[in-house]
Amino acid sequence: MVVHCMSSVTDVPPVSETKMNFLKAYSRPIPSIYNTVLQELIVQQHLMRYKKTYCYDAVFALGFVTVYDKLMEGYTSNEDREAIFKAYIQALKEDPEKYRADAQKLEEWAKTQTASSLLEFPSKEGEVEVLLKDISERAAGKGSFSYSRFFAIGLFRLLELANATEPAVLEKCLAVIKQLCAVMNINKRSVDRDLDVYRNLLSKLVQAKELLKEFLEREKKKVAERAAAFQKASEPVVNSSSNLASPTL
Repeated sequence: MVVHCMSSVTDVPPVSETKMNFLKAYSRPIPSIYNTVLQELIVQQHLMRYKKTYCYDAVFALGFVTVYDKLMEGYTSNEDREAIFKAYIQALKEDPEKYRADAQKLEEWAKTQTASSLLEFPSKEGEVEVLLKDISERAAGKGSFSYSRFFAIGLFRLLELANATEPAVLEKCLAVIKQLCAVMNINKRSVDRDLDVYRNLLSKLVQAKELLKEFLEREKKKVAERAAAFQKASEPVVNSSSNLASPTL
């Protein structure tokens, strides 16, 4: 298994270079409601990416893809949304196709699991189980591992897809998160903290998008009203005197 780590990298680019790479790769304007959060995320992820202990893994990828897709939900163009995703990941000198493929692989696997079977991955030999065991071993100190917020969100997404976060099983879900953290050698307090930040972010995004929707609807109405007024003003004025017969000479 190939594990992409940063421990041997000495030439770490500044944050400004990563941000500039992103802007070069996607030069079209991005609405401020999306761009502000994207700029914050790329700074955070740059710091994660260039830690000496950083190792790419599929759970981290799933976490980022989940955040990105939630953030860009409702974006005006699906094509632009994917182009922004590619520009973002490439600016960090990573592979956007691998992010998508690994996230999809974990999502498809999690949909076939239950809260209980998720905890059984150490005793299984499937492709995803092997990935999770590798992460667990590295988190236990047997390799390079750096915990991050995206990793916590990736774990939560696995539970979500396994239907372990429904209100009816909330208590069980909390217990599963605790057990899953123990199995994967992850500090549960860190996970709880980062999931709270994630939920607050989603709440703020929903509110902001509602405001944006209302703003766009008002602007659309104003444009329609201005167009109607312009059209009315452009109509020729019929002079009633032109209908009178010319005097006979």
